[in-house]
Amino acid sequence: MFIRKDNTLKWNWIIIGLLITLMLIVSGVLFFDKPLFGLVNNPSCNVDIPDATNGLCVVALLLGKIFAWKVLLGFAAISVFVFFVYKAITNEYDFRYAFVKIKNSYVFYILLSIVFACGLVKPLKMIIGRARPIFADPMLFNMFSDSNAFQSMPSGHTTVSFAALVMLGMLFPRIKWATWSLAIIIGVSRIYVGAHWPSDVIFGAFVGMLCADFAKALLKKVNSK
Repeated sequence: MFIRKDNTLKWNWIIIGLLITLMLIVSGVLFFDKPLFGLVNNPSCNVDIPDATNGLCVVALLLGKIFAWKVLLGFAAISVFVFFVYKAITNEYDFRYAFVKIKNSYVFYILLSIVFACGLVKPLKMIIGRARPIFADPMLFNMFSDSNAFQSMPSGHTTVSFAALVMLGMLFPRIKWATWSLAIIIGVSRIYVGAHWPSDVIFGAFVGMLCADFAKALLKKVNSK
């Protein structure tokens, strides 16, 4: 999205993307968050009271479980560890060789993008302090709050999912349409279950894309030395 074929960042695109995202966020808070949330959200399906009779609700909540940041981070970290051990064992316990290989592996690219996303989400949530949709007021903020009720922006699921899936799409361009589609579906599902406002998802998607691009640019630069 914001990275060239030579793996350098398109800073002008990043700035333009940031400005567009900020405009969408402001517009969402002031105008479209509440009506759009009303259209997408299913009041009978939320993270606290799941509706087991609604198939779409079950799928949305399941996506929330599978693509939670702890699950994605843990899965990626375990994959990197297993790959490292495998490379070391198959090369007579040459850990230096295994380390070089792991830095260039696709699983490490995905792990780093997730780490970047996880490192940004919590501070942003606390600084912004936006109230969850349960308060029914898209303009309610309590900055620097450590309460989960005021940590709606950005959507953590959306941020981490976009970071991982956008990176996966860059590494495997032929399935890019599928990874992007899944990331969008995950973002929409967070509105459907009542966990986030639409602008929370928009902001999360932008941050996630940046994390993927920065991770790829950084690793390509480090590995080229």
